[in-house]
Amino acid sequence: MNILVTGGAGFIGSAVCRLLAGRGDVKVVNLDKLTYAGNLQSLRPIANAASYKHYSVDICDDAKVLEILRREEIDTVMHLAAESHVDRSIDGPGAFIETNVVGTFRLLNAALSYWRELPSGKQERFRFHHVSTDEVFGDLPFDDGVFTEETPYAPSSPYSASKAASDHFVRAWHETYGLPVVLSNCSNNYGPFHFPEKLIPLVILNALDEQPLPVYGKGANIRDWLYVEDHARALELVATKGQVGQSYNIGGRAERTNLGVVEAICDLLDERRPRGGGKSYRDLITFVADRPGHDRRYAIDPAKIERELGWRAEHTFESGLARTIDWYLENEWWWGPIRREHYRGERLGEGVKGAA
Repeated sequence: MNILVTGGAGFIGSAVCRLLAGRGDVKVVNLDKLTYAGNLQSLRPIANAASYKHYSVDICDDAKVLEILRREEIDTVMHLAAESHVDRSIDGPGAFIETNVVGTFRLLNAALSYWRELPSGKQERFRFHHVSTDEVFGDLPFDDGVFTEETPYAPSSPYSASKAASDHFVRAWHETYGLPVVLSNCSNNYGPFHFPEKLIPLVILNALDEQPLPVYGKGANIRDWLYVEDHARALELVATKGQVGQSYNIGGRAERTNLGVVEAICDLLDERRPRGGGKSYRDLITFVADRPGHDRRYAIDPAKIERELGWRAEHTFESGLARTIDWYLENEWWWGPIRREHYRGERLGEGVKGAA
């Protein structure tokens, strides 16, 4: 099987590439134009594998994408390329519309043209897997409800609105043109190789630098957390065994308040890398003004993918967080250059960018 992964140098995309190419039984083609969050160092474990190849190509270049689909004889497209940071979408929504909406539209056109050229047997096997987020559903009350595959869309931020739009386009290309698609919506991911502007790596690295740990409002907002390697396994199942035209919610059954996440990180660091003078990393927690449109709670019901595809999260939040912290403590070669080159001063922790 030949699988094209868009955004394969990003956080989740690189986990998918490492999983698939690491086994050697499939060929993985990574299509990533390498924006600020794309990092080929995340693919160092498979960089020289015969089962892996990278193209630095923009998904908006549909002619080039079509050329690669043909050249590599792609059987499955796993579309993960996206702008994904909510704070960035508030500051500059245009890039999110361009990548998440226009990019998905152009990728769908390339995939449709390619699919129509395939012989009937390969047409039946071809899949376009669109990877989305639980944020398209809006938010939930603090004490009731979960997102299912039937939950109406109600996005709250420019980011979630752009992802909702891309979801609708994917469904439309299936209903109108017959393109064989599957979709998935996931909860908050965390784990190794996570870009340092996101909550968990930001808190870990700010703590190690003795910088403030910014928390929005009172830290009461709740998210469902999913270890990235569990997510990668789920995505493979959806792409290869999911029912055409269906969507699958993927969550870790691990709801935590943002403050609870930050405190858990502090407690683990207190054990693994104690501060001087007997101080706790919790002393660095700093509450900042809440961001606009901050959703209260996300909670995913993964019963459908558990029931139909046999997937289960292997990591609890506690075990996954411990593995994540250990990875960051042991792999400054990866995150150190990113911290030094891209995020200094206010943009990396002294302000509210990336706060919980």
